[in-house]
Amino acid sequence: MRLKDKVAVVTGAASGIGEATAKKFISEGAKLVLLDLKRADVDRVMSDIENLGGDCIGIEADVTDREKVDELFQTAVDHYGRVDVVINNAGITQDARLVKMTEEQWDNVIEVNLKGVFNVSQAAANVMIEQKSGVILNASSVVGIYGNFGQTNYAASKWGVIGMTKSWAKELGKYNIRVNAIAPGFISTPMVEKMPEKVKEIMKNKSVLNRLGKPEEIAAGYAFLASDEAQYITGTVLSIDGGTVI
Repeated sequence: MRLKDKVAVVTGAASGIGEATAKKFISEGAKLVLLDLKRADVDRVMSDIENLGGDCIGIEADVTDREKVDELFQTAVDHYGRVDVVINNAGITQDARLVKMTEEQWDNVIEVNLKGVFNVSQAAANVMIEQKSGVILNASSVVGIYGNFGQTNYAASKWGVIGMTKSWAKELGKYNIRVNAIAPGFISTPMVEKMPEKVKEIMKNKSVLNRLGKPEEIAAGYAFLASDEAQYITGTVLSIDGGTVI
């Protein structure tokens, strides 16, 4: 087990990539602190994990609420004694073309996807600096690297995540803290599955593998980057996109 007894915090853990990552980390021996917006969703994933024999606690909170984020890390340290890995998975989309995008749509996406990552990572860094070890893994996107029609706010937030990732890798390396990001392509999550078939076909055709990615494939990338197998990797953005951007 590559992550045996490591304590990992996963945000946005109640569906899609976050849920797949939580279950992958349990299979690799990690102990988990799960964070999402709705208590019922957190409890469902916790129940699944406990049925798999996993050790976890769950917290209902919003990553944009700094007080709640600080409480999350205090709870994690009180319960497990440390935090070894953080997966900044929580994120939202509110799409519109530039000329149609409202200020509220812009603010909402930036608040969750950028400020939320900042909040969680700053709180994590305070714990990890004291430990002199840790791994912070951030969810970017191929959209953050290459842009996408109708996603000005999302692209800006995910490009910003890359900038923060590289900056934090430089700042935190002296404390034995690694910081990396994953840039998923188009992944078959509940949000994507609700889209019209025509849109999903366009997404599939962008990949040279001619399919959408699976949440488990992104989770596998997080598990590798969190493990000691990746202990000389920091400041990197790993694209897992099925060749979408070739």
